[in-house]
Amino acid sequence: MDNYFAVEVAYLSPNEQTIISLEIPQNTTVLKAIQLSKLLEKFPEIDLAKNKVGIFGKIVPLETMLNPGDRVEIYRPLLIDPKQKRLLKAKLNKI
Repeated sequence: MDNYFAVEVAYLSPNEQTIISLEIPQNTTVLKAIQLSKLLEKFPEIDLAKNKVGIFGKIVPLETMLNPGDRVEIYRPLLIDPKQKRLLKAKLNKI
């Protein structure tokens, strides 16, 4: 397959980690790779209007073009601010 390359699309739900390997054509966007992965169908809670996406931990827009070997990651919204979590943990440890 000339002009195709491998990428991965990953999503970590509360219960499982799913990584889908794809062979995609050049000039494929993050959004198109997510659609091709079928993760939106498997995990209906994913809302790309709310969930941030990234490549190897760096948040990127859905229109970003992918490169060979990229791993697209779909992030879940935080349930608690990390600063608040550390503060609560510190308070609990004092008790």
